[in-house]
Amino acid sequence: MKFSAKHIHLVSFDVPWPADYGGVIDVFGKIKGLHSLGVNVHLHCFQYGRDKTEILRKYCFSVNYYPRNQARTLVFNRLPYIVVSRVVEELLANLSADHHPILFEGLHTCYFLSDPSIANKKRIVRAHNIEHDYYKGLARVERNYARKYFYSNESSKLQKYEKVLAGATSIAAISETEFEYFNNKYGHTFLLPAFHLNEEVKSKPGRGTFALFHGNLAVNDNVEAVEFLMDEVFNDLNIPLVVTGQNPTENMISMFDKPSIHKLVINPSFEEMEKLMADAHVHVLPVFSVSGIRLKLLDSLYNGRFCLVNSMMTKNTGLESLCLHADSAPEFKRQLTEIFKTELQETEIDKRKQLLTELYSNSVNAKILVKQFFEDEI
Repeated sequence: MKFSAKHIHLVSFDVPWPADYGGVIDVFGKIKGLHSLGVNVHLHCFQYGRDKTEILRKYCFSVNYYPRNQARTLVFNRLPYIVVSRVVEELLANLSADHHPILFEGLHTCYFLSDPSIANKKRIVRAHNIEHDYYKGLARVERNYARKYFYSNESSKLQKYEKVLAGATSIAAISETEFEYFNNKYGHTFLLPAFHLNEEVKSKPGRGTFALFHGNLAVNDNVEAVEFLMDEVFNDLNIPLVVTGQNPTENMISMFDKPSIHKLVINPSFEEMEKLMADAHVHVLPVFSVSGIRLKLLDSLYNGRFCLVNSMMTKNTGLESLCLHADSAPEFKRQLTEIFKTELQETEIDKRKQLLTELYSNSVNAKILVKQFFEDEI
C-alpha cells in the first residue's frame, strides 16, 4: 500500500531525536512509519534543551522548531503548564496555511485544536496517557514538597482541560486502557498501538549472567522501581543486578557506592545499551503506575531474553503471554531464582516474533493512521 502525494502536519511536544525516552520513541517511530508509506510529514516540534538535527529532515518533508516558554509564572495559569508553555502563534499560522490534516501528539500540543482557522481539517490527537492519572502518579511518589504540589495541581488542571478532546476528529489511543477510557468518555476513539525503533526480534537463545533494569533514572516511577529492587528483591539474592539509564539521582548513585555484585551504568551509549540488553538473562521491570504502554517492555522483548514484570506493566497490552509475572517482593525472588535455572528456547523467540508482528508492527500501525486521515481518498 503506497500513499504518495499525501501530507500530514505532526505537532510534537518535544524534538523527537534522539529517540531516547518513551514519548519521543513513539513520535519518531511514527514519523518513520509514515515516511515508509510515502506520506509527507510536516513536523512541528517544541524545543527546550534538545538541538536541531538533520536526521529529522531525512524522514520529514519540512521541520519547524518553536521555543517552549518555561517561565515559572506559567505554573499559576489556569491552564496546565504542559499546555500553556507550548502556545506559539507561529504554529497556528503554519497549521492553517494549507489543507493538510493534523496529528497532535498528546494534550501538551492541543491549545489550537479547536481554533476556527483549522476547524475544516481532520484533527487527530495521539493519547499517550490519561494525563491527569499520570501526573497523579508522579505526585504520589514525589518526595520534594514543591514538586509534589506542582504534579498534584497539574493533574487537577489536566482533568478539567481534557474536555478539549471532544473537539478532535478522533483520538488515537496507545493501549486498550486508554481506548476504553477515551471512547467511553468522548467516543470517536481508535486503537493505535505504540510505535518503536525495532525492526526485528534479536533475542538470543540460551542464558545470560545478570538481571537488568533500564529506564530514565530521573523519572520518579523508575526511581521507586530501583529502590524496590535493591531494598526488597536483590537485597539477599546472589544474582547480579545491573541498573542502567539516563541521569540517575544522587540518592540512586549512593545506593551503589558500596562494593557489591550489583552495578550502576550511567548514560550508556547506544552500543553499550544494546549489548547490556542482549547479554542480560532477564529484564526485570516492575512499574507502580498504569501509563499507556512502557516502550522499554517492547525493547526488552525485541532485544532481550526473559522479561519479569508485574501485572501492571502488561495490563491491556496483549503481551502478557510473553512475560513472567510477579506482584510482590517474595514472588520476584522466587521467579528470579527459577529463571536463572532456565535457558531461553528458540520456540519462545518464535512466539515473540509472531505476536509482536501481529500487535506492534510499525508499518501496519502507520497504515491504520493513514486510513484515519485519508479514508475518503483510498
